[in-house]
Amino acid sequence: MSDEIARFAGLKDPNVASVLGEVHRASKGDKWVFLRALPSGLGALLTGKPFMDGITPHLANAFIGVPDEVGRLLYLTARSIDAQQAIEFGTSFGISALYLASAMRANGGHFIGTEIEPRKVSVARDYLAHAGLSDWSDIREGNAMETLCSLKAPIDIVLLDGWKDLYLPVLKLLTPKLRPGAVVFADNIYTFKKALAPYVAHVRAEGSGFESTTLPLGSGIEMSVYRPDLQADEKLA
Repeated sequence: MSDEIARFAGLKDPNVASVLGEVHRASKGDKWVFLRALPSGLGALLTGKPFMDGITPHLANAFIGVPDEVGRLLYLTARSIDAQQAIEFGTSFGISALYLASAMRANGGHFIGTEIEPRKVSVARDYLAHAGLSDWSDIREGNAMETLCSLKAPIDIVLLDGWKDLYLPVLKLLTPKLRPGAVVFADNIYTFKKALAPYVAHVRAEGSGFESTTLPLGSGIEMSVYRPDLQADEKLA
């Protein structure tokens, strides 16, 4: 398959499809990671610490990726709005990166992901390379509040899938660079309902500049469309 044909084949490109199949099969091992992490999480609770503090050391080996149905939603949304710049907070081993980078190749755009775990950065880059998507993607290593601060506008689509307490700060960091009509997805809304309540409240608040709803896919994904006209109207009211 030529590079030009592969570009427009999107998720049907054999290289992309093969790597996606590989990572989704590998991600099934997450259940064993979480089972091994459970005692540490319970131990943290018994000492008055948050559950996540106990299991965090184990998560370096977990994919914690989006299911195929969410990945395809990301891909199709990016394609439908002709996104030229896709941003991800919390790339992990790169499952969602493959979907977004595939859309960026088809659109002639670019994907930028950020991940704090060095090993995950390396593996995600390898997956993208094997899928033939390296030229349309960049995985930045480090704290998202630092790695994403230098992004240039406009940003067309965003996926938030890292540490839950950073969803809102990252969104506020990126909001000035969002183009009107940009789409922001936030994963794990059902799983971390309490932790993500401030984020959900923000994107649904009048005057926030967003219209938002929770989609019943995977572990719940909040889909928000940036409407700066609503934000401006609220300020004038």
